[in-house]
Amino acid sequence: MTDRLLSRQLVVRTNAYRLLVLMLMLIACAAMQAQDRWTEAQANDWYAKQPWPVGADFLPSTAINELEMWQADTFDEPTIDRELGWAEAAGMNTMRVFLHNLLWQQDPRGFQQRIDRFLSISARHHIKPMFVLFDSCWDPSPKLGPQHPPIPGVHNSGWVQAPGAAILNDPAQFPKLERYVEGVVGAFAKDDRILAWDLWNEPDNGNDSSYLKGEPKNKNEIIAGLLPQVFAWARSAHPAQPLTSGVWHGDWTSEATMTPVGRIQVEQSDVISFHNYGWPEEFEAHVKMLLPYHRPVICTEYMARNIGSTFDTILPIAKKYRVGAINWGLVAGKSQTWIPWDSWQRPYVSDQPAIWQHDVFRVDGTPYRTREIQVLQDMTKGNL
Repeated sequence: MTDRLLSRQLVVRTNAYRLLVLMLMLIACAAMQAQDRWTEAQANDWYAKQPWPVGADFLPSTAINELEMWQADTFDEPTIDRELGWAEAAGMNTMRVFLHNLLWQQDPRGFQQRIDRFLSISARHHIKPMFVLFDSCWDPSPKLGPQHPPIPGVHNSGWVQAPGAAILNDPAQFPKLERYVEGVVGAFAKDDRILAWDLWNEPDNGNDSSYLKGEPKNKNEIIAGLLPQVFAWARSAHPAQPLTSGVWHGDWTSEATMTPVGRIQVEQSDVISFHNYGWPEEFEAHVKMLLPYHRPVICTEYMARNIGSTFDTILPIAKKYRVGAINWGLVAGKSQTWIPWDSWQRPYVSDQPAIWQHDVFRVDGTPYRTREIQVLQDMTKGNL
């Protein structure tokens, strides 16, 4: 009886030991899979090796939105190549480019191949893109396939959200988003042709002046729960590029005064990014609010001529603080973003805007203002 009891105790102890070893192995694997947020030193060391980032939010003039840009039938390499050539000649070295989860869900291999081709074109023009994975702006009901033509006289009349409201309202579909994030970031995690990953554009934008009726009623709460997961999914791919998501509204004086989503963005981002379309005094004030985080700062949207934000006034401030500067829009095309935001209430059909809001070039490559190109070239001289 004693021998049997000792034998049983030995088996129990052996099994317990094996279970403990297994648990420790699982914990170790989880730790290996999770990549921490970059330290301040890591982020600043990375930024010191980059040229001062100056560029535009890019959509080829032949596409109305990110779906039309990337779908196989409308992926327009000649136009992309031509328009990135104009950006390079103007002194730009980065483009902020939007992707979409439905494209990965439809054809991950084909989408990955088109991203690779885009990166090859960009590299020929000495441009390192920042890719945006999700976006809460404009139409909450994206659909694959042919996209509708531009609505006459209306700013960004065909842009679509990623993910759409149908997915945001159905947590059972969130694993699709996880596969998309891990798939895209994982495929290009070590690709030095990419500058950074912008995980979610204006995540808590409710589109009050355009598509409010189609938005989830508790959108902010959904996003606040989902955004940290998106950062974790991206980090699980161990990207060599930094992660960010740009604050765009609210009081940034401290984390305590930020919106709940804004606080997540700042706490999770490796490098801090933000949007500002205001007067230069406001732009500089917002820069000063973000510098105390002691991380690189990149403005991923600015330049609205009709409300005081121009190359002439903003770029000198950005260069003074070595803040990256990415303006909205490169070529005035199907997105119609040269038309002001108020066109959603009053379309510019019978008359045209007195001044372009966004965009730099006409479709034939001539600049909207030659002086702007001179400013860009002067400010970025020796930047490659």
